[in-house]
Amino acid sequence: MKAPAVYILASQRNGTLYIGVTSNLIQRIWQHREGVVEGFTQQYGVKTLVWYEQHETMESAISREKALKKWNRDWKLRLIEKRNPQWLDLWPEITGDVPPLNSSTQSSIPITHNPSSPSDFVGDPATTSGFPPKDCGNDGSGDAP
Repeated sequence: MKAPAVYILASQRNGTLYIGVTSNLIQRIWQHREGVVEGFTQQYGVKTLVWYEQHETMESAISREKALKKWNRDWKLRLIEKRNPQWLDLWPEITGDVPPLNSSTQSSIPITHNPSSPSDFVGDPATTSGFPPKDCGNDGSGDAP
């Protein structure tokens, strides 16, 4: 799965979250799972792929990653649960061992539009007021509960 992608890893259901971006999702998730990536994910045991979204360009993937990092925790949890309510590890999905959880979600098809518009986000509860505002805080890569 060599294409720009944004992903969310978790230590467990509702646990510590990590948002990242990569040009090779399988390779990068393998690195996190095996603990060869030093830093936040290794320190906090954040290894389970719970959400990902492919993009057509690295620029759009980076833009999406930056936007997601500013979201509050509640919005991130809703984003994950919209596509993956059981918080299953999506590693078998990206390696082709099992079919996608929900093949109708945007996460399995490249984005061809501006990913900075809230209505374009997968799992965006657009009917909820204030989800997400333009400036919503945390710009760190990790999200500890």
